[in-house]
Amino acid sequence: MTGLLSDVRFFWEVFVTLLVITDPPGIVPVFLGMTGNRSAADRKRLAWQAAVVALGVIIVFAVFGQSILGYLGVQLPSLQAAGGLLLLLVALELLTGKAADPAELEMAKANVAFVPLGTPLLAGPGAIVATMLFVQRVGSVGGAVAFGAAIVAVVIALWLAMRFSGVILKLLRDSGVELLTRIAGLLLSAIAVQLIVDAIRTLIRIGLS
Repeated sequence: MTGLLSDVRFFWEVFVTLLVITDPPGIVPVFLGMTGNRSAADRKRLAWQAAVVALGVIIVFAVFGQSILGYLGVQLPSLQAAGGLLLLLVALELLTGKAADPAELEMAKANVAFVPLGTPLLAGPGAIVATMLFVQRVGSVGGAVAFGAAIVAVVIALWLAMRFSGVILKLLRDSGVELLTRIAGLLLSAIAVQLIVDAIRTLIRIGLS
C-alpha cells in the first residue's frame, strides 16, 4: 500500500511539473500563430503529429539522454542554450511576420509539426532536463509505470490544447490571430532569452565550482 501511494505521488509530481513546464494554454497562441492560415484538417493533423513527436523526443531522452549527452560531451546547460537559440529564431519570425516563398511554405507545412512545434516548443530543454532528472528516481516497476503515465497524460493535455485551438481561431478571426501571433512572438522571445541566460548562469557556476 505504501508503495502504491508513493507511485501515485510520483505520478502527480511528474505530471504537475511537466504540465507547468510545457504550459498547454501557453502553446495555443504560438500554435495558432504558426497554423492560423492552414485548414482545420491541417491544424488537426499538425496537432497530433506535434504531440507524437514531443512524446517520442521525451521518451528518447528519458531512456538514452544521459548516454547521448555523455557520448557527445555535452552538458545539460549547453542543450538548454541551444534550445533557447532555436526558440529565439522562431520568435523573431513570429514578431516580424517574415514572408516566405511558396517552396519554403510547402516545406514549413511538412515540417512545422516536427520543428519547432514538436521540439523545442513542446519537448523543450526544460521538459527534457526535468524528464532526465525524474527518470533517475524511478526505482520500481510501479514507479516506471507512474512515470510513463504522467508523460503520456501531459502529452494528451498538449494535444487537446492544440486540437481545439480552432475554437479560439473562429472567435479571433484573421486580425485577432495576427495580433495574437505578435504577442506570442514577444512572449516566446522572452522565454528563449531566459533559457539562454539560465544556461549561461549554470555554466558559469559549474566553471567556478
